[in-house]
Amino acid sequence: MVISRKHAPKLLAALAVVAVGLPFLPASAAAEPAPDDPVVQPALPFPLPPLPPGFDPAFYRPPAQTYTDLPPGQIIAARQVNLANLSLLPVNVDAWQLSYRSTNSRGEAIPAVATVIKPRGYVADRPLFSYQIAEDSTGNYCMPSYQLQMGSVPATLTGSTLVAAQFLEVQAALAQGWAAVIPDHQGPDSAYAAGPLAGRITLDGIRAAENFAPMQLSGTGTRVGMMGYSGGAIATGWAAELKRDYAPELNVVGTAEGGIPADLSAALRMANGNLSAGLIFAGALGVSREYPELRKFLDENANGLGKLMIAGKEQLCASYQAALFPFADNLGMLAKNPFTDPAVADVLHKTKLGKAVPDMPMLMYQANADWLIPVGPVNELVGTYAEDPGARVEYIRDHFSEHLTLDPIAAPRALLWLKDRFAGAPVAGGVTITDVGSMTLDPATWQVWSDTVGAVLAAAFGQPIGSGR
Repeated sequence: MVISRKHAPKLLAALAVVAVGLPFLPASAAAEPAPDDPVVQPALPFPLPPLPPGFDPAFYRPPAQTYTDLPPGQIIAARQVNLANLSLLPVNVDAWQLSYRSTNSRGEAIPAVATVIKPRGYVADRPLFSYQIAEDSTGNYCMPSYQLQMGSVPATLTGSTLVAAQFLEVQAALAQGWAAVIPDHQGPDSAYAAGPLAGRITLDGIRAAENFAPMQLSGTGTRVGMMGYSGGAIATGWAAELKRDYAPELNVVGTAEGGIPADLSAALRMANGNLSAGLIFAGALGVSREYPELRKFLDENANGLGKLMIAGKEQLCASYQAALFPFADNLGMLAKNPFTDPAVADVLHKTKLGKAVPDMPMLMYQANADWLIPVGPVNELVGTYAEDPGARVEYIRDHFSEHLTLDPIAAPRALLWLKDRFAGAPVAGGVTITDVGSMTLDPATWQVWSDTVGAVLAAAFGQPIGSGR
């Protein structure tokens, strides 16, 4: 029997729910669609699994004629989805995937995809939380839009553990009653670490969420907060810097980012022969998908081992990227020093943060002992922002944490900071730099994770997250 998205019988869905004992996930209250809104396709009935993006080109790579003439952020297609922790434990929220028009770093129209989520029910003037997950991958099956769906291949098998872990931070935001948008910010070619591309996709994802009637948002008047860590900070930082010129109509009231890869060149230098060699080299490979001149350099200068490394990393999610060739001599695999090549140097310059000062308040946090992302370029970036009298930046350096531990440690502080921005709390002008032993010592943040654990457990038993707030 063939079951389509559009005509799947309700009986099959009900039987599947009864068979596995999972709560039924109802559709959201209908919102009045605009005349040009796409038809929203219903969610797949459980237990039918979603297709990975590579096997779903109609949604992820629609024909160019369907989006080329659309404005950035215009929705191409929409469908309802069911979300789950670890592909199995349901999250009781309203959720959809949006395919929308965005722009690559050459100014060309491209399709992009984001997952948009809101708590059940209607709340007037609900804020929007744009969370950029650290996908850090080169395979399209690693995209958050696929990995977050019920019935997808579990992160424990794909290696998308960062997606699964950071989704908890999104649920902490949903528990506050906020709506959320999670863009596949690496784009259709999984261009990991290509910052200008990721920033545009992030901003256009916000536009798409605001224009999607079932999200019940306030259009461009919606208060927006952006957040991301590590690979997600690449997208977040670039979105913050590009926003003034690329999406000036958006009401972004604050941006929080940590573990900030401000300069890929510095990360590549530090990673050589380091534990992080495999993951950072994958970043260079991802950037080369957006900048062909970098790929040309790699193809022409990689030795036998280098070509083997490139081939092995073409379609891997983050955990396997890190596990493949740690401590590798990345520079030793190349016939020429990439940092002295003009074409490579130009690409590294184009992907370095600091091209513009964000026009919204910023919370930035970094582990001083970060072994993956060097703190020096972050200090330099903050110094660049400080030269602008209009900058509003709070920068926290944590001295007892490292890259992996700082994310869960700092997330509650970042969420509370965004909560203040949504509430309209005033922000001091200028740049402040604070050195702390550990951000865990702030007792105000402890309740955030406690509430999140409770919300996730309640959702597993069918309770809605964040509704009625």
